Amino acid sequence: MLDIKFIRENAKLVTKAANQKGYVTDVEKLLTVDDQRRKLIEVVDSLRSKRKEAAEKRDEKVGLQIKSELKEKEDKLEKLNEEFYLLIRQVPNLPKDDVPIGLDDSKDEVVKEVGEPKKFDFPIKDHLELGVSQDVIDVDSAAKTSGPRFGFLKNELALLEFALIQFAFETLTKEGFIPIIPPTVINSKVAEGLGYPEYETGEGYKIDDQYLVGTAEHSIVPMHMDKVFNESDLPKRYVGFSTAFRREAGSYGKDTKGIFRVHQFDKVEMVSFTNPKDDESEHKYLLSLEEKLVSALGLPYRVVNKASGELGFPTAQKFDIEIWIPSQNKYRETHSASTNTDFQSRRLNIKYLSKGVKNYVYILNATAFAIGRTIITIMENNQQKDGSISIPEVLQKYTGFTKIPR
Repeated sequence: MLDIKFIRENAKLVTKAANQKGYVTDVEKLLTVDDQRRKLIEVVDSLRSKRKEAAEKRDEKVGLQIKSELKEKEDKLEKLNEEFYLLIRQVPNLPKDDVPIGLDDSKDEVVKEVGEPKKFDFPIKDHLELGVSQDVIDVDSAAKTSGPRFGFLKNELALLEFALIQFAFETLTKEGFIPIIPPTVINSKVAEGLGYPEYETGEGYKIDDQYLVGTAEHSIVPMHMDKVFNESDLPKRYVGFSTAFRREAGSYGKDTKGIFRVHQFDKVEMVSFTNPKDDESEHKYLLSLEEKLVSALGLPYRVVNKASGELGFPTAQKFDIEIWIPSQNKYRETHSASTNTDFQSRRLNIKYLSKGVKNYVYILNATAFAIGRTIITIMENNQQKDGSISIPEVLQKYTGFTKIPR
C-alpha cells in the first residue's frame, strides 16, 4: 500500500506508473473519498469533544442531541473508511526509476550473460524424455492420481531434490540466513495484506477462508505482521523451504509438458526485512547469492531487469535469472529477486524502531532454487550421448552418486 500523503502529492505520477505496470486505478476517486473522509474526521472529533463538555456540565439534553448527530456522522465515516481502504489497496506499488518501461517481456533489459550454452554432438532429449527413459519422472501416474500438470519425481531425482535443498540451506545459513520451514496455508487477511491479486482472482488455491501458498515468502513475510523490529536487528534474513501451489491458468504448449509449469512444486526462498536505506544494496546482495548458487551448478544463465508490465502488484523492481534450456533453445526464468519496498509492510503493519521513531521496513524476496525448473536445467544441460545425466560436482556429496543412472 502506498502512503496516502505521497499519492496526494503525486497523483499524476501514481496514475502513470500504475498504467506502466498494466493496472488501471481511479486515483481521482480515491482522493475525493480521502478528502471527504478527512473533513468528516474533523467533524467527528469536534462532536466528541462537545459531547465530553456536555457530560462534564451534566447537560443531558444537549448531550443527547450531540450523541444522535455523532452516531450519524460516525456511521458515515465508517462507510467512507471502508471505501477509502478499498480504493487505496487497488493502487499497485510503483516501479523504480531504473525499471525498463513496457507491458511485456519484449522490453526486458538483459543485464549480463554468464557461460556459453553447450553444443551437443548428438540429438538431444528434453527433460521429460530423459526422465521417462531413466524412470525418474512419471507424469502419467500423476495425471491419474491428481490430474494434469502434476508429476512424480522418483529414484535419483528424488534424491537430487534433497541435494539441492541441502546445498541451498548450507550455503545460505553460512551467510547468516535463519532456516525456516513455514506453513503452506495462509488466511484471507494475510493474502490481502501481501497484495497479490492472484489469490482473489482464482490463480491461488482456496480452501474455505484460507489459501495454499504460491511460495514460502507468502507465509514468512506475515510472520512479522503487527510487529516492530529494533533497527539493530535489520536486516533480518530467512531461507525457507516449502511446497508451492499455483493454478497457472492460461499456460499452454511446451510449458505444460513434463514438470516445467505445474500446479505443485517445491521451492527454496530467501526473504529479507531491511532498513529502507539499504534496499538497493540488499537487492544486489540477494541477486549475487542467486548467481552464486547457479554458477556452482555450472549452468549458463543470464540476468534480466524485468519490464514494468512484468512486475507483480506489490513489486517495485525484479531481476530474473534465466538458465539455458537446450531443448527449447532459449533461456527460461528459474529465479527472481524482487524488492517490494514498504508496500507490503504498510499493509501488514511491519515496522522498525529507529531513534524512538517507528518506520516501515522494506521487504525483499529472492529464489534460491525453484526445484523443478532447476532439475530440468541440470538434466538437459548435463545429458550424455548414452542418455545418462551427470550430476554437478557440488551436489555429489549430497546425492552420493555422480550420474543418473547410478
